[in-house]
Amino acid sequence: MGTKGRSIVNMDVNELLKLLNKAYSDEWLAHYQYWIGAKIVKGPMKEAAITELEQHATEELNHALLLTGRIIQLGGTPITKPADWYKMTNCGYDAPDDPFIRVILEQNIKGEQCAIGVYKSLIELTRETDPVTYNLALQILQDEVMHEEELQALTEDLETLIKNPH
Repeated sequence: MGTKGRSIVNMDVNELLKLLNKAYSDEWLAHYQYWIGAKIVKGPMKEAAITELEQHATEELNHALLLTGRIIQLGGTPITKPADWYKMTNCGYDAPDDPFIRVILEQNIKGEQCAIGVYKSLIELTRETDPVTYNLALQILQDEVMHEEELQALTEDLETLIKNPH
């Protein structure tokens, strides 16, 4: 932990650490949801979906790594037990029990929309109080917005294909 790095935070650092660990939990669950979805997805445009889901899984894991670094910089400890991710999550986890592509995409769009709200809140909270966390949350938010758009575009393509199979 950097003493000066922590001292520039003009808010309750323990509260910030709690929020960062909640986001960290979301990212690990999102990583797994994308990763397992890519392995089991079925239906038309399956290959396109697999490519997108695998890319998003990698990016969600990167978000978890970024959050880990910030949590440690602030003197905190990232959640060490995966079971605790379920207790701390903002966005939950939708098990891809139905592997049909439309269902998988809808579940992940829902997760991205939740993540957008989480990072928007973190940005609002840290805009004036913690420039490092603010920049981190802004970087992740940009990815989450892009993920939502990519998944919605894939869903639109799927709907077009289903309506016009020729």
